[in-house]
Amino acid sequence: MKRLHLIIGITVIVIFILTGQYMEYVHNRILPDGTRMLYRSRHIYLLLSGLLNLILGIYVVPQSHGWRRSIQIVGTILILLSPALLLAGFFSDPQRRPDQTWVAAFGIFSIAIGTLLHALVQLRRT
Repeated sequence: MKRLHLIIGITVIVIFILTGQYMEYVHNRILPDGTRMLYRSRHIYLLLSGLLNLILGIYVVPQSHGWRRSIQIVGTILILLSPALLLAGFFSDPQRRPDQTWVAAFGIFSIAIGTLLHALVQLRRT
């Protein structure tokens, strides 16, 4: 689990750099403000998912058994899926109408729920 988070985290950070180059050289500031803002926001969300996976790859403590392990696995799956959703949103959402930009939203919700599940696992009973 740790190694997978680490690999995904590093890969997504490289993708973040490449999508930045894509925005600079393909669009080169010729987009309308709204579309450019959608690209930039999806770009920053990619960085968020990469850094989150990277930090989990370094610090996560795998649970050995029980309900905590199950919740941690679900959280991990959600966090590992988020970069794919956010990358898909990076390329698809800016060409859609504002009420149709749902792909990246699922990626953001995936990060939020996965992070909360990981936090829940680490709560100690007192």
